[in-house]
Amino acid sequence: MKKLTIGDKAPGFSGLDQQGNTINLTDYKGQKVVLYFYPKDNTPGCTAQACNLRDNESILLEKNIKVIGVSADSVISHDKFSTKYHLNFPIIADTEKIILTSYGVWGEKKFMGRTYNGIHRTTFLINEDQQIIDIITKPNTKNHTEEILKLLEK
Repeated sequence: MKKLTIGDKAPGFSGLDQQGNTINLTDYKGQKVVLYFYPKDNTPGCTAQACNLRDNESILLEKNIKVIGVSADSVISHDKFSTKYHLNFPIIADTEKIILTSYGVWGEKKFMGRTYNGIHRTTFLINEDQQIIDIITKPNTKNHTEEILKLLEK
């Protein structure tokens, strides 16, 4: 599994969001980006994380921060998830795991004695020059915005 670190240039990407729009990292040059990777739509932790970011959108926008979610679920799954929870940011469907691999969040996991490949819930904070300024490897799903804001105040 590739390992990105603080100070690295954020890998560029292009992918379809829940509405079928193409999202490119380069579209966000000049803005801070919270790029968060999560395992699966409509699961308790992933829903809590998405809703926390949704509910705090105005705080993030005041600080010129855009949110982009990524998982391996399909555009259709993302659309249903986004509609059900009224999400107000793009969620990229990375079914081929290209973005997941380039950010080093796809890899071996263990759960209940079982080993399998999956998404490691991770958030990358990216500055206006598209450089990684922080990485949250075990996000607090219910208080994710607060966590992000504290890191940006450092």
